[in-house]
Amino acid sequence: MSQGNEGAPGIDGPRFALQSERTDAGEHVRVLGEMDLSVIGRVDREMQRAEATDAARIVLDLDELEFLDASGIRLLLHLNARSQRDGGRLSIRPARSQQVQRVLELTGVGDVLPFVD
Repeated sequence: MSQGNEGAPGIDGPRFALQSERTDAGEHVRVLGEMDLSVIGRVDREMQRAEATDAARIVLDLDELEFLDASGIRLLLHLNARSQRDGGRLSIRPARSQQVQRVLELTGVGDVLPFVD
C-alpha cells in the first residue's frame, strides 16, 4: 500500500491536501480543502500516477472538498474524458459541501461525471 500526502497550510488549517492510497479495491485519491488553479496540476499528476497502475478502479474522493473553481471543473471533465478512453475506471465520490454541490449543479457537470455514493 502506498500513501502520499501534500498540503499547504492556511489560516484555519490546511487549504489543500492530497492523499493517495492503493487498496485491494484499487487506487483511492482524496482531495481535501480547495481545488483551484493553484493545485490542479498536483491533482492531475497524482491522477496520472493512479492511471498508470493496473488498478481496476480509481476513486477520486471529493468528500472533504470545500471549494471548487472553474479550473477544477475543467480538470474533472478532463479526467473523465481520459478515463473513458482508458476503460472507464474512474469513479468520483461527491463532496459534502453545499457550495461545491451548487457549483457542480450550476455548471451541469454533475450529470456527466461518474459520481458514486
